[in-house]
Amino acid sequence: MFTGIIEEIGTVKELRRSGEGVHLAIAAQKVTSDARPGDSIAVNGTCLTVVTRGDDFFTAGLAPETVQRTNLGFLKKNSPVNLERALLPSQRMGGHFVQGHIDGTGILRSKRVEKDSLWLTIAAEPDLLHYIVPKGFIALDGVSLTVVDVDDSTFSVMLVAYTQAHIILPEKQPGYRVNIEVDILGKYIEKLLAARGSIDENFLKQHGFA
Repeated sequence: MFTGIIEEIGTVKELRRSGEGVHLAIAAQKVTSDARPGDSIAVNGTCLTVVTRGDDFFTAGLAPETVQRTNLGFLKKNSPVNLERALLPSQRMGGHFVQGHIDGTGILRSKRVEKDSLWLTIAAEPDLLHYIVPKGFIALDGVSLTVVDVDDSTFSVMLVAYTQAHIILPEKQPGYRVNIEVDILGKYIEKLLAARGSIDENFLKQHGFA
């Protein structure tokens, strides 16, 4: 579990394909300070398991499913990445509950500066937009953000100055493929409602709503 508050921007040190999977080595300082093999670190919002750890790097393996579903397969040597260690019970929840399980990717369509803030408009497939609502939570490349607007094909977010200085998104150009994790609450509600059937007047009366 993560919060979507990025701790550090790391750099891809090595990316080596092996069969359908990928071996990834990332240079970092903060997230490696207490990392051990088996720990979880989110890389661009994708929960990866630490395989080995050095003083200034860690390695992880990417399964074929991870390569297909996320933007990690597009990384190259020296690519910057957002990093966050798994949440400790003693930490403040500054963002929202982020699982590190990417639901899909979107395409950065446009950027717009407004004073010291930056607007990003992201195009996404209908099956993802279905779960995205105005003022709801979303994680983009692992960054906890609030959705501002949603239409039939895109949604928008605004980055304040502090956030811009601590993540990789402001440096990306239109066409960039971004990892998206929607708020898990919507998915659970949808599944529960599907199991119970439709909510109509009779259903409400049966459950005490006159």
